[in-house]
Amino acid sequence: MGAVANIVIVGGGAGGMEIATKLGRKLGRKGKAKITLIDCADSHIWKPLLHEVATGALDIGIDAISYRGHAAAHGYHFQQGAMTDIDREHKQVILAPIQDDKGNELLPARRIDYDYLVLAIGSIANDFNIPGVREHCVFLDNTQQAMQIRTMLLNKFMRYASHHQLDDKIKIAVVGAGATGVEMSAEMHHAVEQLSGFGYKIDTSLLEVTLIEADSRILPKVEKHEISQAVTHQLNQIGVRVMTNTRIDRVDENALHTCDGQSIASDMTIWSTGVKAPDFMGEIGGLESNQINQVMVNPNMQTTRDPHIFAIGDCAACPQPDGSWVPPRGQSARQMALMTADNICLMLAGQAPSKEYLYKDLGSLVNLSKFHTVGNLMSFVGGGVLVEGKIARFVYTSLYRRHLIELHGIFKGTLLMFAKGISRIIHPHLKLH
Repeated sequence: MGAVANIVIVGGGAGGMEIATKLGRKLGRKGKAKITLIDCADSHIWKPLLHEVATGALDIGIDAISYRGHAAAHGYHFQQGAMTDIDREHKQVILAPIQDDKGNELLPARRIDYDYLVLAIGSIANDFNIPGVREHCVFLDNTQQAMQIRTMLLNKFMRYASHHQLDDKIKIAVVGAGATGVEMSAEMHHAVEQLSGFGYKIDTSLLEVTLIEADSRILPKVEKHEISQAVTHQLNQIGVRVMTNTRIDRVDENALHTCDGQSIASDMTIWSTGVKAPDFMGEIGGLESNQINQVMVNPNMQTTRDPHIFAIGDCAACPQPDGSWVPPRGQSARQMALMTADNICLMLAGQAPSKEYLYKDLGSLVNLSKFHTVGNLMSFVGGGVLVEGKIARFVYTSLYRRHLIELHGIFKGTLLMFAKGISRIIHPHLKLH
């Protein structure tokens, strides 16, 4: 190891950005380490905002953060690329070549040296090997997919509007009634409102949204059943058809087929159920992984087979004292990131990475577009406190504010929130979480 350690972070989601920012400010700016963030995209969007990107309620031109610009301002470096493997013997991350839309190579395969490596790849929806899902469904795991959904929606609406086929509804199916699926179902109406603002003679009656969940209730991971009941009521109020206890057996171009023989017509199916790490993460670099490709880690977030490699967030399988595993939540990814930064600093100082992650459920909040916000706060204290309406909406908005403050500091983070609010006053079809 040289005089200055190379710390490489793969994945620029909320966890990856926050650890890169913290280490960049603490070490990179002072020349104590070289921090490098790697991501496939060139800009960061907070993942809970993706469903708004998909429906046109949010403009990535306003909310996207340039990795290169942010890196220059906060003491770290950025490399765009997709990790394909880890060479643990030579301590190198291997990146795939970058190509243009026509397949021409713009940048050859590269190897990035590391002394400490943090895997913050995140997760993708799990298709559970159900026939037809990969071929006929769209996903909402990243900005590119969100823009794909947005384009598909706009094309369908404009085709209907231009041909005056308003008697035939556009049927949208959302599979998976976790927070993403629920919020996506409610947010669909903004795609219609956006086009109405452009002069197209369409309204929400054109849209038929069906939310499908295999569990007995929506939001099955949220402990308080009252939240599930309140959200179900609100979805019914805005015209979303909710189907629970419904398992998908196969998907074809125009319909979903259930295990009990039902057929659900769909012009577009959005698959948002299940969580797994990307397939290439399974035993990458010889690291130990589980059946959903998560890298096995110790409570201090070091991987079980290599103390110089850490994994955080949804791509990590972190054990808890009671024998459970940390759930794939945004709050846990953020907490893991900040703690892992501290452990790396301890190792650079010649000390053991002694901080261990103990998950505490701070609660869950679900925002149904402009219609309603409901949730549970401080779930680890006596089951938590149920909140609804304006209070819940304020807390929900504050989560994004806190993320901006972590990335930009209190002054600039607050200023950005104000600027984004002004942008939405000027452009009223846009809104902010």
